[in-house]
Amino acid sequence: MPKKYIVRLTDAERQTLGAVVAKFKGSSQKVRRAQVLLKADADGPSWTDAEIADAYGCRTKTVENIRERFVTEGFEVTLEGKTRAEPRPKLLDGEQEAKVIAMRLGSPPAGFANWTLRLLAEQVVALEIVESISHETVRRTLKKTA
Repeated sequence: MPKKYIVRLTDAERQTLGAVVAKFKGSSQKVRRAQVLLKADADGPSWTDAEIADAYGCRTKTVENIRERFVTEGFEVTLEGKTRAEPRPKLLDGEQEAKVIAMRLGSPPAGFANWTLRLLAEQVVALEIVESISHETVRRTLKKTA
């Protein structure tokens, strides 16, 4: 079956990958991606995905993903990996967190013996501290130790 994503490396790319592999320069994932790209090169050894996977101890799907990323996103992104997106903004500011903690330290509403995370989340919304909140966010807020 013909390959959908064919890797064709330039001489400069081959040289860069060779340096990464020879010196084991960078993370283990970077070295593995370099090894896979060198063996998958259509103008070079042109190994099959199964041969590459066996040689480097990974799955054939990993080899396919590396090929696809090289063709669609380019050499640098394939070798270095994607940069992570910015973290999500905090759902509660300091004042809101303090209110949640204070509520937890107080006595539970009538009819309840103890606070539960879901009960706290419901009360936070009922008291209009925030518009909506999950019990998991309440748990993470209360779990903070630093």
